Amino acid sequence: MNVTDAIALSVVTHAGKLTQTRSEVLLNGSSTGLLVAGKVPEAAVQVADNRYLLFITDDVIFEESLNVILIDLTLGILDRLELGQQYATGSFADLCLEANSASFRFIGDNLWTVSILTRPALRLPFSDPAGVSRPVGFKKYLRISVRAE
Repeated sequence: MNVTDAIALSVVTHAGKLTQTRSEVLLNGSSTGLLVAGKVPEAAVQVADNRYLLFITDDVIFEESLNVILIDLTLGILDRLELGQQYATGSFADLCLEANSASFRFIGDNLWTVSILTRPALRLPFSDPAGVSRPVGFKKYLRISVRAE
């Protein structure tokens, strides 16, 4: 896994009262056809030949959230989660990569770790830390944990 600057975003629709900004993922300036929530690419990590882990924010001053998205250029969005809480804001910092995981700071002094699973695992409801939300589904490729420091 390594950080890459080959990924960029192009805004397709701006945020509304109840919706996030939607952006298209660009690879080396070329369209991928993949749409994701958010507009500011905080970091992009190449996981494998066609897989990338994206960290994207919305550029909201007082209630910033972080979208963590695992994409495969041939299969599409494999997994995604949103990190944030009402009336809380975060700043993405201190990205550190391991073999199959990425650690970073976002809200407060918490150290968040996202692990990339080699195979999809069964996703149990309410198994993620507080402040993490995901779309409805039965499988996950990302496991997230948090440690207060």
